[in-house]
Formats: sequence, structure tokens, C-alpha cells
Amino acid sequence: MSPPCPAGRSVRAEGTGRRRVGVVPFPSPPGPMRAQAWVSLFAVRAGAGGRPGGLYGAAFFDYQQGSVLSYHELLVARLVRDGRTPRVRISDIWVDSEESLAGGRSLWAIPKDLADLPLRSSGWGVATRTTVSGVAAGQQLASGTFTTLPGAALVRAPFSTSLTQERPDGTEVVTPFRGSTRALPCRARWRFDTAGPLAFLDGRRPLASFHLRDVRLTFG
Repeated sequence: MSPPCPAGRSVRAEGTGRRRVGVVPFPSPPGPMRAQAWVSLFAVRAGAGGRPGGLYGAAFFDYQQGSVLSYHELLVARLVRDGRTPRVRISDIWVDSEESLAGGRSLWAIPKDLADLPLRSSGWGVATRTTVSGVAAGQQLASGTFTTLPGAALVRAPFSTSLTQERPDGTEVVTPFRGSTRALPCRARWRFDTAGPLAFLDGRRPLASFHLRDVRLTFG
């Protein structure tokens, strides 16, 4: 793990019902990340749940050994454009690591909150079934079940883009990230609590869903 960043600071986990006071150390960027992820893409019309229209992604990440931090993450992001340049903007995100929360907010203006984010994975015939869920302060956020057929030797594909977030004072923070992964199509079934912050996605059928295996990511 990278040495603790001296910029660690007091963080309040909004929406979780919990408050953390004091300095929370977090690794200095950039740092390698290793993960598996399950991602679904949704088309959302403008005004649904008060959200901008566009292409959204719902994702669950399992950051594993080999990462600067190991934790789970549930997020929803939207594709935006800066002129002709496509970028990603995270609108909703929860983690089960205080260090990840502190680093994400301080370094990159990512609005992370804390949640319980269990993951279970098991064999199911010739396929693998993975179940995830998220609960913050007693509020069910989302749950998902993903079925992935075993893949042959998949080609590793590179990716590179950037994240754009806004601090409370209006400052725009643009953060590049890059990496590679082996992507497998999967069957996904999401449920978003109708009383929760992701209700605008409830009942929508994904345009496509993928199991991203062996993600290698450098952020920042």
C-alpha cells in the first residue's frame, strides 16, 4: 500500500447515518487497482427522477488483493461530453471503506458515502452466479444478480478515459484513468428500491451487461 497521504482530513459520511470525525489516512495517488466488476448500461430519458437524460451505468466493483485498498463499491455514473471529449460523471456512489471514502472526496471530489455492500459468488451449472446488494443507514439501495458463462481465453482490452466531478465550491476536477480488462457479456437482474436514491432506474431493462474480469486500473 502507498504511504498515507498527508491530505487526510475529517470526513462526514452523508446519508449513512454515521459520522466519522478526525483524520482518516488514505493512500497517495496514483496507485494500482485490481478488481472484478459487474456493469449494466441504461438509457434514461430527461426528467426521470429529476435526473438528466442520457446513458447511465450501474456497477458493482470488488477491489481485490493487489490494490492499494481492498473494498466493495456500488456506483451509478453518466456519460457526459466536454466538447467532443467523452467523460464519466459519478452521481451516486457507496463504499464499505472509510479510507476509500476519505480519499475519493478529498482527492477527486467523488461524492462517496458508506454502505454495507456484501457480495456472494457461486457456481451454478456451467455458469457463475454472483449476487450483490447495498444498504446505507437501513435504506436498501440496490441488489443485483449476475450470471456469467465460463469464457475461453479472452483478449485483454485496454481502456482510457477521464472522470469529471464538481466540488461544492463549483470547481471542476478532471481525473484521468486507464487500464485493461477481459469483458464477458452476462445476464443481469437489478432491483432498485423505489424509496431509495436510485429509484429512477427501477424497472428499466439494461441495454447491455458485462462481467469485467481481472480489471487492472490506474486512477489519477
